[in-house]
Amino acid sequence: MKNNIIKKIVLGIILSVFIFDAVIIALEKTGSGATVVYGADNDTIVLRVCNWEEYIDTGDWDEPIDLESGDIMGVNSMVEDFEIWYHDTYGKNVKVEYSCMGTNEEMYNMLTLGDEYDLICPSEYMIMKLMSEGWLEPFSKDFFDTQVKENYYIKGVSPFIKDVFDNNTINGESWSKYAAGYMWGITGIVYNPEIVSEEEASTWDIINNTEFRRQITIKDNVRDSMFAAVGAIKSDLLTSEQFINSPDYENRLAEEMNDTSDETIGQVLSYLQEAKNNVYSFETDSAKADMISGKVVAGYQWSGDAVYTMDEAEEDDIYLNFAVPVECTNMYFDGWVMLKSGIKGDLNKKHAAQSFINFLSIPENAVRNMDYIGYTSVISGGDSDVVYEYVKWNYEAEDEEDTIEYPLGYFFSGDSDDEDFILTVSKEQAVRQLSAQYPTEKVMKRSAVMQYFDKEENSKINQMWINVRCYNIANTPVWVWVLTAILIILGVALLIYRHFSRNARN
Repeated sequence: MKNNIIKKIVLGIILSVFIFDAVIIALEKTGSGATVVYGADNDTIVLRVCNWEEYIDTGDWDEPIDLESGDIMGVNSMVEDFEIWYHDTYGKNVKVEYSCMGTNEEMYNMLTLGDEYDLICPSEYMIMKLMSEGWLEPFSKDFFDTQVKENYYIKGVSPFIKDVFDNNTINGESWSKYAAGYMWGITGIVYNPEIVSEEEASTWDIINNTEFRRQITIKDNVRDSMFAAVGAIKSDLLTSEQFINSPDYENRLAEEMNDTSDETIGQVLSYLQEAKNNVYSFETDSAKADMISGKVVAGYQWSGDAVYTMDEAEEDDIYLNFAVPVECTNMYFDGWVMLKSGIKGDLNKKHAAQSFINFLSIPENAVRNMDYIGYTSVISGGDSDVVYEYVKWNYEAEDEEDTIEYPLGYFFSGDSDDEDFILTVSKEQAVRQLSAQYPTEKVMKRSAVMQYFDKEENSKINQMWINVRCYNIANTPVWVWVLTAILIILGVALLIYRHFSRNARN
């Protein structure tokens, strides 16, 4: 009996120690920003993420980026580092199942066929489409709380990008309710300045400039190619003083560049069919190598690819430039959205998805991704100077004589005249990598976002694109028709001759 009492006392002491330790651990986790909801369950959260190929840092760097505030180094992949960070921050295991997509349309088809993802990174017009069709899970209110230490996105997103997301709507709801930006940029022309002048490259009509026949590339997708064609056929209107100085210029520009009237689509069809006979190729990725090798002298590029192309060419002592068409440029972006079909009301999974976005938005991680991808992060850094330090590390002039001031306050602080964000750079950077990665505010004033097209509009432009990419019989030269007719006549005559010869022998 005495032994039983002693055993019970010992067991009680042991249980008390375990309970005390558990309480201490829970309190520590709560104090670090986690909640009991996220720290109590030891089951691993599986987060299914779908992104573009080569669109996140994979680690294994050879050397660091040495900024004033400290070195930045990618040892592990960003995905691995997130899994570690999430456990350290919230005391919860997360496993990211990471996959890639080739195009927005491919991703959309995967969703309609039943593939399930929690977090995806489509482009602007596809985000609008998914919003309009009710696919997306809204962010929680906590995601926008700037008092939460781990909310790096809302505290660090560029004021310029935030305004774009807040002020554009679908069905009365702002983009920012459902989407968080990742990378952004503009479209323009990469060109060889020894062969093509800046003036020739600074218009969408370069695509049909016969002086460079079979030496130009254009994008092999309907939205980008249509945008360029609209800019070319409406060039006189878009560059007129009356249009530019109109009080509602930005709205009118967006309307013109997203025009799907039958008249405009017909003109776009004719323009692109002519371009098909003039360009070297319709391409998605090959133009970078073709520019470097000299196969082409100019090409329609997304700004991130333009930076990569100029960097690679420079290693071979080839100096390429970047021009933004005077008519208009497309402001594009890719953003993170959560899918209702994946989240399915699971608050733990939703928290992990939002945390993934916040982790990528830590300024040091934004720099890692920019350096690896070549595109421009939507993160300006908020109270952190790390992103701006990275821009200076890349572009600030060192002992050059021919320099200019390059203001970037509109992006970093929201103040165009902010003296804290005026770079001193070599003059050539005004038409090279810097102008592609961080366009000036003046360039952004003539930018437009590709809008979402409804089912009827999509049907019209897709049919137009089929007509462009397939052989157009109407463009067949007369001599081909004559030769074909002669061959048919000769063929018929031969058949008749053989018929009568056979009958004569019988």
